[in-house]
Amino acid sequence: MIIEQGIKEKNKDWQFLEARKEFKEPLVFVFGNRYALESENIYEEIKTIYPNGHIVFGTTSGEILDSNVYDESVVLTAVEFEKNSFKVVRENMSSFDMDVEELGNSLVKSLPMEGLNHVFIISEGTNVNGSGLIKGLEESLNVGVSISGGLCGDDARFERTLASYNQNPAEGEVVCIGFYGDTLEITSANYGGWTSFGPQRTITKSKNNILYELDGKPALDLYKLYLGEKANDLPEAALLFPLSVQKPDSKEVIVRTILNIDEENNAMILAGDVPEGSKVQLMMSTVDDIAEGASVAGDYAMRGRKNEPELALLVSCVGRKLVLDQRTEEEVEEVIGSIGSNAKIVGFYSYGELAPFAGQKECKLHNQTMTLSLFSE
Repeated sequence: MIIEQGIKEKNKDWQFLEARKEFKEPLVFVFGNRYALESENIYEEIKTIYPNGHIVFGTTSGEILDSNVYDESVVLTAVEFEKNSFKVVRENMSSFDMDVEELGNSLVKSLPMEGLNHVFIISEGTNVNGSGLIKGLEESLNVGVSISGGLCGDDARFERTLASYNQNPAEGEVVCIGFYGDTLEITSANYGGWTSFGPQRTITKSKNNILYELDGKPALDLYKLYLGEKANDLPEAALLFPLSVQKPDSKEVIVRTILNIDEENNAMILAGDVPEGSKVQLMMSTVDDIAEGASVAGDYAMRGRKNEPELALLVSCVGRKLVLDQRTEEEVEEVIGSIGSNAKIVGFYSYGELAPFAGQKECKLHNQTMTLSLFSE
């Protein structure tokens, strides 16, 4: 596996971490601040560096490269497999009348199934129901093919997110990368580090990812009551107090971030499904708990691996970044401590993370977690 990494900080030129390498047709991950990726020349700029590259863009709430976390930058990682292959496909939500399940199904049907090992998703983040996207992806995937990835970010603004494949980044895009090959080892895992508190309530009215009522009372009113003065800072304040959701038919607890609020309907719009009958509690965390959670995520991703990872794709939640504040890099350092220092690190802070629970194959949408996808040939 040949890997090259670079960064372009605000008002600076591109800087590469090591001596430049020769590539034929690399897969190029480009993660960056939304304003930077809105540049009308961004695709041509990267295309000049990698004329034959398969270039995938995604906006972020912070960029991860090596052991560092950046803001207002663009980071890239070019990867060329020596023994294995990949295929990139894309769709836009506008082509499916916002039916994200149908979109996910269409993406998978565009991929050859023979030899498919893993699917990595970089998706629009502000208007997508991540749970529905996963459902659509899994509907047509062969058994045993794993999924990981993330929803793009826009710092803590929640205005618009952009993604693309071999074109300038745009709204509504969902990019799907299929990885192929018998010698390609990919493992993924996630972990949070958040603690539930306060009374447990039952979802009595919801539709997909929109939460209307808890215990028969307007959900937004109840949430504002608990937040007190912080309610004036919604929806950003919600990143510090996500919800734990335990579905009626599941033992696992999924964390859900509130992406936006609907004052008119007294409702909250979350990143993924919140089925009626689920039990809900508020959550909170500390810097130390989040850093420890990143270490656990690394341990989970390393379980059962036959080879040391050469590449680590990290997707962490913007809510974790807000809690960590000036100590954001600590969670990346914890990951490196768990997976080893030989892997090249790249990633971004997101509005949602896609990965299976430890020891399971079925993918879930998570919020407020550190998610890792580890690659080796």
